[in-house]
Amino acid sequence: MKTVLVLYYSRHGSTAAMAQFIARGAESVPDTQAMLRTVPEVSETCEVTSPRVPNDGAPYVSLEDLQNCHALALGSPGRFGNMAAPLKYFLEKTTSLWLSSALSGKPAGVFTSTSSLHGGQESTLLSMMLPLLHHGMLISGLPYSEADLLSTTTGGTPYGASHVAGSDSQRPLDNAEKRLCMALGKRLASLAHQL
Repeated sequence: MKTVLVLYYSRHGSTAAMAQFIARGAESVPDTQAMLRTVPEVSETCEVTSPRVPNDGAPYVSLEDLQNCHALALGSPGRFGNMAAPLKYFLEKTTSLWLSSALSGKPAGVFTSTSSLHGGQESTLLSMMLPLLHHGMLISGLPYSEADLLSTTTGGTPYGASHVAGSDSQRPLDNAEKRLCMALGKRLASLAHQL
């Protein structure tokens, strides 16, 4: 059984919705399970701490989740063309995994949601790839054999799955975005089995 870790941060729910479809795509590959995990908010004050278990949604990720997965899908809303601070904060605490090369050779892909079509989706995806490359992970995007990449007018890039949430962050994923999320999950699961 291979495990695809779908690790994300979501502020308004769009990135979490994408994670669900990526997990569904991963589990469409036989002998694959998806593990949904998130990260806590980052506080502006040092005294504030998050509960050990979130009130709703996916559990918080641990370094062991990351170490034990066979593939990783990493997702974040775009923040000025970059990943959100809570996800970056977690990744900056993965030095022990980097020192032991625990993630080296594992397939990984990225996904994002932004308020506008030109909200920095591709640069956000690229920003999430950088720490994964430092870990020695094998980055996989979405190939143009995914027909939706050629026809989408909303989200979807060869760098990874994406979603346009709208200025109020309430626009649901459209069918093309859902299919591209599922394709990313399926691709990562297939690569985990091949490797």
